[in-house]
Amino acid sequence: MKAEDIKKYLTWQEIKSYFLILVGTFIMAVGFVLFISPYKLAPGGVYGIAIMLHHLFNFPIGISGISIDIPLTLLGIYLLGPRFGFKTVLGFTLLSAWVSLLEFTWGYEPLVEHDALLSSIFGGVLLGIGLGLVFRSRASSGGSDIIAMILNKYTGYPVGQLLMFVDATIVMASLVAFEDWKIPLYSWIVIFITGRVIDAVIEGVRHDKTCLIITNKPEQVREKILFHLKRGGTIIPAKGLYTGEERQMIYVVLNRQEVAELHDFIHKIDPHAFMTVIDANEIFGNGFRPFGSRINL
Repeated sequence: MKAEDIKKYLTWQEIKSYFLILVGTFIMAVGFVLFISPYKLAPGGVYGIAIMLHHLFNFPIGISGISIDIPLTLLGIYLLGPRFGFKTVLGFTLLSAWVSLLEFTWGYEPLVEHDALLSSIFGGVLLGIGLGLVFRSRASSGGSDIIAMILNKYTGYPVGQLLMFVDATIVMASLVAFEDWKIPLYSWIVIFITGRVIDAVIEGVRHDKTCLIITNKPEQVREKILFHLKRGGTIIPAKGLYTGEERQMIYVVLNRQEVAELHDFIHKIDPHAFMTVIDANEIFGNGFRPFGSRINL
């Protein structure tokens, strides 16, 4: 390998990415071994299958997981082309290694005994944190994602919908395997919490709001935003749909506390104003997140 190639892979950003994969897969392994597997939960994905195989045939979960991931990845490369980079392979390899290590050192006993609901909640939180960190490194979890991509190629259905179908099939397979309705129901709790936590890890827990304001006192609102709240904004020409009257609409992004302050101010100076407040998940620019911090999955 040339020196230039080594420098490319040893940049701070790349080192950070590999660290996120290392930590993220360990957190996922803790969730699987200590919380999810002891109660036979199968929250979709390759490790949902691996957990079923463990409880049905006593197969090791980590070995089963990578034994499914490798042929799936090879099949994906054959059918879809080389979409799956080194980080994805590293991710599912590390996950299998961490799971196997915990199986060997911890065993198969739950951290919280006789409480499947609490284990489902904390298992979902740990899976969400781990997957979120892996996604932040711009890696993929592989597994059922690949199945969804293959089905997308031949059916044309959106990958997101197909992924839900694949995971739902695995969850319902756990009902057939263990003949217990509580298992798929708890598994859906894990899936729901995992999705929510992934979003929080990737996007951050933010409380920013987008405000659209139509008022007869635009100049006073402008001064409040610029000089008291110390925020910028945009004035957009608008026309009333019913009256056809020319108006000015103010567009501004504020945090939750600033929205409350602006709301009270507008109510005081113009009780007939119109103000729309919308949750803003991702905001880039001066005063908010810098450009280039977007997580591309």
